[in-house]
Amino acid sequence: MKVIISREYNNIQTIGRLVVFDGAMIKLQLCTLELPDLGNQKNISCIPEGKYEVHRIYSPKFGKCFHVQDVPGRSEILIHKGNYNKDTHGCILIGMGRADINGDGVIDVIESSLAMDKLQNVITEDVFTLIII
Repeated sequence: MKVIISREYNNIQTIGRLVVFDGAMIKLQLCTLELPDLGNQKNISCIPEGKYEVHRIYSPKFGKCFHVQDVPGRSEILIHKGNYNKDTHGCILIGMGRADINGDGVIDVIESSLAMDKLQNVITEDVFTLIII
């Protein structure tokens, strides 16, 4: 299983596409939402591009999610459900699509709980590698 997030950056946020591959076959595609790239600063920036080990965990706040390991200078980076860039706190949100849910002119991710359920079902390993490009 290979998981890749490809990103598009702007000054407000970072949007992307998470793709889960089984060999050359695409198993799942989801949308991602992160904070803008502000040099990997805690709570206000997305994490740097790179290769990360990710662990399946249970969070008291977010429920079933994934913990991104060994981010330089950062900790507690999760892939979790949420809709708005204010929900990220430096983490990676996932959704089934994108829309401006609250009419503020900023793109949000939609159907985040469904996206997390699908990701939990497709990734069967407790540890996997995430590549962010």
